[in-house]
Amino acid sequence: MMLKTQGYNRELGLVVAIFIMVCVFSFIEPVYLSTGNLLDIMDQSVINGLLALGITYAIITGGIDLSIGSIFAIVIVVVGDLLVKGVNPIVAIVCGIIIGFILGLFNGILIAKLKLQPFIATLGTMSAYRGIAYIITGGWPVLDIPSNFRGIFNSKVFGTIPVSIFVLIGFAIIGHIILKYTKLGTYIYSIGGNEEATLLSGVNVNKSKMLAYAISGSGAALAGMVLLARLGSGEPAAGQTYELNAIAAAAIGGASLAGGRGNMIGTLLGAVLLSTLKVGLVVVGVDTFWQYIATGAIIVIAAYFEVIQDKLKKMKLNIRKPAGGVGS
Repeated sequence: MMLKTQGYNRELGLVVAIFIMVCVFSFIEPVYLSTGNLLDIMDQSVINGLLALGITYAIITGGIDLSIGSIFAIVIVVVGDLLVKGVNPIVAIVCGIIIGFILGLFNGILIAKLKLQPFIATLGTMSAYRGIAYIITGGWPVLDIPSNFRGIFNSKVFGTIPVSIFVLIGFAIIGHIILKYTKLGTYIYSIGGNEEATLLSGVNVNKSKMLAYAISGSGAALAGMVLLARLGSGEPAAGQTYELNAIAAAAIGGASLAGGRGNMIGTLLGAVLLSTLKVGLVVVGVDTFWQYIATGAIIVIAAYFEVIQDKLKKMKLNIRKPAGGVGS
């Protein structure tokens, strides 16, 4: 079984990177440091953060979930339709989470039971789920979302802090507890580290995988409902390419695409770092095309940081080995 934590050096590094980024953008444009702009950065982190926190479970198992953007869209149109028909907002929210959970669970069944590669399975459901979103609405957006639902996610705490930020933090805390303090969390890390050994140790690998993808779908559902509340309408085209930003945030936060490594704190900081960069580039007036290049560069640097970490660990292990071998 792999250890669930390996220190928080990566997370501290992300905090430092975010701090440096804020200082640089503030030096270029002082308005960047205003309270309103900093809150906007956090607010912009919510949707990508919820998606990224959910997909981290799939990534830790050594898999991937390309369908979260399409799950996002299905939840938006279904919950929007329920609300327009007069369903209680709380009931609609619960239905949205259940839908995301079930769609994610179906991904897990394809991967765990039918033994499909995660990339292929979720690539297929990405297309199928998107088609379902269009079929539900006939290609038209769901309009006139009731204000009582919108107020649940859009209201402010202490007059300035959006409730959606607390939804993100709450989901991160729950995810941290699951990964660090439950058997499911231990099994998820173990599957990503060595699936065969985990299976031989008596763990129900299929069940753990299915739950990992179900949680991924639940994160997408929450993200979808936050966007639905913000826009006041539900588009079946919503969420396209969102899965790429979520994967980027998880990778920046230290989730290894090879599996066995990652945590909620790192992913959350990865989402904040991406928002810090994107909002900063907008504030200083950088063209949108250059924003894509900057985001891509950070993703590559984050991935290469993993390579450097692995090399340093191997060097430390070699240094600790006795020079004369066993029995010397």
